[in-house]
Amino acid sequence: MSKIFDCLIDSYIEDKVGIAENFLSISLAAHLKDNLNHLFQNNELLNAGIGNSKIATQNKLVRSDVIYWLDRKHNNQYENEFFDLMDEFVIHLNSTCYTGITGYEFHYTLYQPGTFYKKHIDQFQNNGSRQYSLIMYLNTDWKFEDGGELCIYQNDLPQNISPNNGKGVFFRSADLAHEVLVTNKQRMSITGWLKIG
Repeated sequence: MSKIFDCLIDSYIEDKVGIAENFLSISLAAHLKDNLNHLFQNNELLNAGIGNSKIATQNKLVRSDVIYWLDRKHNNQYENEFFDLMDEFVIHLNSTCYTGITGYEFHYTLYQPGTFYKKHIDQFQNNGSRQYSLIMYLNTDWKFEDGGELCIYQNDLPQNISPNNGKGVFFRSADLAHEVLVTNKQRMSITGWLKIG
């Protein structure tokens, strides 16, 4: 995995947006997608909020996805396999870039057709613990006309990234405004943050 980790980190260093096409294996992505589909079918996904627990609000004019937090306490084989991968990545990131990451948080994310997340920054105003954002996609056979790109702004110039299966995207949480463009079909990912403190 170190080769894929280095691909993500090197592209981040070069462009402030790291991209690795096969960050999640085909097998792990498929199992996580099955988990997410099961949660959706059982109505366990919740409307996503804006802000953290102290100042969280819900506004579907800004954000209209649904989420479910991953947790080792679920004792789900594939969530735990995912967390093992994140532990390995954090160790690699800390040892090669001296980032000092001490924790993370991740949730499943599902956008139904017609949903979106308007332009925002991932760092909370009242809490600076989120250092890096990391998004991994679970969408097979994604086409341009399906929409749903992650649009990242650098110097107000948009960079659109398609949510293809297994792809990982990595950037500083406080630095880059971004949005999820309107999707034309169901769009799935795991979204999270590497944290300090």
